Amino acid sequence: MNQQEIQSVKLRYGIIGNAPALNYAINVAMQVAATDLTVLITGESGSGKESFSKIIHSLSSRKHGQFIAINCGAIPEGTIDSELFGHEKGSFTGAVDARKGYFETTNGGTIFLDEIGEMPMGTQARLLRVLENGEFIRVGSSKVQKTDVRVVAATNVNLLEAVEKGRFREDLYYRLNTVPIFVPPLRERGTDIELLFRKFTTDFAERYRIKPLQLTEPAKQMLLRFPFPGNIRQLKNLAEQISILESEQNRPIEPEVFSRYLPQPQQPQSKNRIPMLFGQGGNGSENFSERELLYKVLFDMRRDMTELKKLVVEMLGNEQYGRQILNNHKDLFESHATDTYAPTDTDLSPTKLLPPAEPARPYSPVDTFDDDDEAVQEAVTVEDISHAVEEDSLSLEKKEKEMIVKALRRNNNKRKYAAQALGISERTLYRKIKQYEIDEE
Repeated sequence: MNQQEIQSVKLRYGIIGNAPALNYAINVAMQVAATDLTVLITGESGSGKESFSKIIHSLSSRKHGQFIAINCGAIPEGTIDSELFGHEKGSFTGAVDARKGYFETTNGGTIFLDEIGEMPMGTQARLLRVLENGEFIRVGSSKVQKTDVRVVAATNVNLLEAVEKGRFREDLYYRLNTVPIFVPPLRERGTDIELLFRKFTTDFAERYRIKPLQLTEPAKQMLLRFPFPGNIRQLKNLAEQISILESEQNRPIEPEVFSRYLPQPQQPQSKNRIPMLFGQGGNGSENFSERELLYKVLFDMRRDMTELKKLVVEMLGNEQYGRQILNNHKDLFESHATDTYAPTDTDLSPTKLLPPAEPARPYSPVDTFDDDDEAVQEAVTVEDISHAVEEDSLSLEKKEKEMIVKALRRNNNKRKYAAQALGISERTLYRKIKQYEIDEE
């Protein structure tokens, strides 16, 4: 394909930019459009992957057929099979009539499956059969039906990594990846950022009947240096926001003004942060949820119990100095309302999320001990401490497993959202699922 043809496609679909990686992706889309090969489009969220699926469809022999775009991550797991392949009357609760699926209604056209990495494993098996044989079966039926549909898929996740983790079928990955197209992120497109920003601000100026926004040269450099993790979508939102709020300014935007609209880089999370399992806790400690307050209490209890065990062990080894030790540690047995303890990385480990078992004999602050008092000898032995710690570990593992199972169920076994709900990384969640042998099906 020559540059003139590529520019023609850009004008037709509103694609702006001249980055070599972008031109190459468009060239591949134009060449593969004339075939019926399955295409896998990869790229970050907001980079414009759907535009490439439309290019492939409109330049193919199926251009007069139907084109439909489906976000696999937006359809609940329990209904995605019915949406894609249809269902028979009475096949499940609420199925009052038979229904055709997208693969049946789009026969002869193109289906764009966005966020294919979010597709459930069972649906992946059904899709593989369509790609291999052009066959599918409605939910609740035993009749095999035929369809002639071209599939264009897209994802913003690493499917090979998902295959290694058992979240995506390997055979489906290689069947989809017949022709790969990579859409470059905005930060790798150089001066395309400025071209897009100028286009967006001009469009918004016409829409809102305001003066087009202009940037000084230092502000342009600031724009070009910003990484834009949200890609084109984020850039468009930024252009609209600054166009409206700075519309009354009669001079080019300076870096000091422009920087106020650029999102500040996120600060690294503090190591002393209490874990948040469900939802967001708001701003400040005043907005702690009941669950977070419970964790705060548990951490305080664990701190006090750990210190108490160390003190008792020290007393057992130094009975002749028992009274002196107690005098030196009076604050341990007094009210700890003013404590400023916060959990560390060690406190946040899976075996330390709950307080230890209570000691056999609780200590009262009003007790006094003589050097030969037998109460010291009968308090807590080292074996008692070890046994309590072991019981704590088993109890913690059980509670942690239950929490992981609940989070997975609430999020339809989607690890990405379950990990967000638990406040841990997806990699950590995967390791815990393997450790506790949790069945996700």
